[in-house]
Amino acid sequence: MTDRDLSLDSFFQALADRTRLRLLHLMRGGEVCVCFFVEVLGEPQPKISRHLGHLRKAGLVTARRDGKWIHYGLAPIDDPYRHLLEAALDAAADVREMQRDRMVLERACCATRLPVSLRNAPRPTLVFGTTN
Repeated sequence: MTDRDLSLDSFFQALADRTRLRLLHLMRGGEVCVCFFVEVLGEPQPKISRHLGHLRKAGLVTARRDGKWIHYGLAPIDDPYRHLLEAALDAAADVREMQRDRMVLERACCATRLPVSLRNAPRPTLVFGTTN
């Protein structure tokens, strides 16, 4: 992603919503299927998809289809946006709600018995404790 593709306005508008920040924070460890976002955030799938669409339009995330599953991950972006995004996600990592989200995602990914809504879903392969 080049600076020409990402506008300052769309970048900050994408970060200005708590749900979108939570989604970005969860993608920091790698690609995540929409169904895991629904489970972790406790929000309906249409709301999650709408926010992911906004992030995608802003150029901050990429989507990959695998059969009926759609996986989202952080898009590679150039400086200075990359540094701004990293700073925002570093700050968000200290927020209790973000820490809880990460813990719930880790548990869901590692659980031997998944909730019914996630039983057939592909588990994310996440690397925790790193930044993209």
